[in-house]
Amino acid sequence: MEIIRQVLKKIEPSQLSGTLIAVTIVNVFGLIQESRYLPDRRDLNRCFPGSANGSLASRLAHLFMREIVSRSTHGIDLHTGAIHRSNLPQIRANLENEQTYAVAQAFNAPVMIQSSTPDGSLRQAASKKGIPVLLYEAGEALRFDPKAIEVGVKIRKSQWVRASRSGIFRRFVSLGETVAKKQPLGMIGDAFGEKTTTIKAPIEGMVIGETQNPLVNQGDGIIHLGILDKQES
Repeated sequence: MEIIRQVLKKIEPSQLSGTLIAVTIVNVFGLIQESRYLPDRRDLNRCFPGSANGSLASRLAHLFMREIVSRSTHGIDLHTGAIHRSNLPQIRANLENEQTYAVAQAFNAPVMIQSSTPDGSLRQAASKKGIPVLLYEAGEALRFDPKAIEVGVKIRKSQWVRASRSGIFRRFVSLGETVAKKQPLGMIGDAFGEKTTTIKAPIEGMVIGETQNPLVNQGDGIIHLGILDKQES
């Protein structure tokens, strides 16, 4: 929402070739309730392309496809991280598609991640119509994050590091930091800081996501590592 507001403020219509369609809020119900779910308890981004006669989420998805997607040649889907998680600004897209990759490069996000399209997502529905859509994720839900990073890298794979036990997680690394294999990422301990377990990086990579909630359960994703493109060669 804030990104679109700032973009529209800076746009010079005389310099545009074509039409810019900006939708600041798609899920009004979710915005009001501070939840990604609609009143019918469905996730809008798993209901595309939708149906004119379906559930509330399905009808909203159908309306968006008809009024917005069908009139577009390219799209950028703006997302934050999940509740209590913060993401390094990143583009997720099918980077193996030449046209999509060119658009992703032009966007110039700090990180580009090769990503498949989840069933029912806006990106999947648009791609089936031949419309490349970039998924941009940054920051944390319910927050404005002014952080801007200039240097871009390409990531083909990513991996969540999960909590090996329950407890209080104390993080040693930050978003955008490159870590070595077996480097300590943080530690999990009890309320007194005792009986600690060190969490180490299983791979070399860049920190592209992290939990903001210090209280973790065994199996929770706590650090998201991206494998830099050069590491696969």
